[in-house]
Amino acid sequence: MAPVIEVGGLTARADGALLLDGVDLTVRAGGVTALVGPSGSGKTTLALALLGETAPGVRLRGSVRVAGVDVVGEEGPTRAARDVRGRVVSYMPQHPAHALNPARRIGSVLTELARLHRPDGTDGSGGTDGSGDSGGTGRAGGAGGAGGGRSAAGREHAAGALRAAGLPDDPGFRRRFPHQFSGGQRQRVALAQVLACGPSVLVLDEPSTGLDTVARLRLADRLTRLAADGYALLLLSHDHDLVRAVATRTVTLDRGRVAAAGPTPEVLPAPAAPPPPVAATAPVRPSGAVLEARGLTAWLHAGRRGEVLRDVAVRVPEGGCTAVVGPSGSGKTVLARCLAGLHERHRGHLAFRGEPLPVLRRRTARQIRGVQYVWQEVRGSFDDRRTVLEQVARTAVRLRGLTPREAERQARAVWERLGLSSEHTARHAASLSGGELQRAALSRALLAEPGVLICDEITTALDSVSTELVTAEITRLREESDTAVLWIGHDLALVERLADDLVVLDSGGVVDSGDSRTVLGTPRSETTRLLLRSRHLATAGPAALEPVPPGVQRKEHLQP
Repeated sequence: MAPVIEVGGLTARADGALLLDGVDLTVRAGGVTALVGPSGSGKTTLALALLGETAPGVRLRGSVRVAGVDVVGEEGPTRAARDVRGRVVSYMPQHPAHALNPARRIGSVLTELARLHRPDGTDGSGGTDGSGDSGGTGRAGGAGGAGGGRSAAGREHAAGALRAAGLPDDPGFRRRFPHQFSGGQRQRVALAQVLACGPSVLVLDEPSTGLDTVARLRLADRLTRLAADGYALLLLSHDHDLVRAVATRTVTLDRGRVAAAGPTPEVLPAPAAPPPPVAATAPVRPSGAVLEARGLTAWLHAGRRGEVLRDVAVRVPEGGCTAVVGPSGSGKTVLARCLAGLHERHRGHLAFRGEPLPVLRRRTARQIRGVQYVWQEVRGSFDDRRTVLEQVARTAVRLRGLTPREAERQARAVWERLGLSSEHTARHAASLSGGELQRAALSRALLAEPGVLICDEITTALDSVSTELVTAEITRLREESDTAVLWIGHDLALVERLADDLVVLDSGGVVDSGDSRTVLGTPRSETTRLLLRSRHLATAGPAALEPVPPGVQRKEHLQP
């Protein structure tokens, strides 16, 4: 079978830097080809080139053919590239915030994409999907005639895309806006947008980001089924377990060059079994909590409608690490935003060092410096008009009163400990990868020298080496500065290594809590047991895909 994607001698340059250097790649229909490599190795640049697109300032040269169409030539992207975008090849970016329109209900967007890109769609001139937001040009179409029939087909394609992405397709779900979903749910909505276009080639950039172990296992099953249905899939991922589970071939990029290519078992052999955990030897820490929440209940809408947290309690002792895990949509990020002062619709007791902790706009400089929050999707928090290092150093100037020169010196020191080179210091956000920006965001928070660091899925965009550097820095801060850490994540192996205490959320409530090894060793709730059963893709098997208990199923309906 002829390749659907053929890349030959592809190079990419930006600001004098060589991002891709003579890359060759082929992808065939009916299988999954994985693209792996360190953060900043050029994976996303290569993925965008398949659509004839680039980040600002990037220049392409070489050859890219998709379904027989020349997308990139020696003069860069071709005019024909626009004809394959969406209809032939669809791209899902690493962070769904870049793909979802915050002002549009998801149902209308999915219906419009199906009408625009599928052969049986309309020209976008009529009809709505029943979500209250008109698609296409925004004009309401008639119920009858060919336009009405094609609009109905668009709605059916939209519903099918939601089901294929593992999401409900009921009208209430389709009426939601992107901000009413958790990070993991937004990831699947972005996948549904890709599928709604009806392409033959799917380019998926870190699709497991933000997914709990159960949703990740279901994603692996969906990708396998899509390949069996004849799709050509290019999977960009740092999740090597996912790659081993679904990909037939793997290509490794390193500094813009192909370092290895071949069958996945040869390129990414299965790792040796990890040694059993060693008994904790951490020093005894004070029992008082630096950060504490009691009876925390939160909702989304005025009038206390759309409850997302219910009577939650969590505490983080000085120098300690408390982890929060749970299914996607269980309320973990809302909990983090309440503690950071960003989510104001809540009641309950929040305290920092024993003092009440108000919402962010009412916090003192001491409280802002004391509680720092690093979230999952950070690109939007950087200003493209200034270098990233300048913005990182600004934290120490504003919150600690350092001079700009001293702040930049300290920023460079933290920057280097997290594996970012001096070459990155002069770059702007648009020229950094997702993993590089994630570490820059962590550096920005660390420059405040906080008493509490809230980390919400901060390693999902990182390769294993970068993850080790991040966790080593957090461990150093705990040991040397008694920094308290609230760690939110889906990687249970990382939770076992880092956390002293563990809280498991499901449907907005606490279903398990206590010492992390006790909770993971002898779980009391079915939610915890299900997360543990699904953690290893190679051994979980079909049993872990059986219907989940009601408490877990409700996660899709937490935010009406």
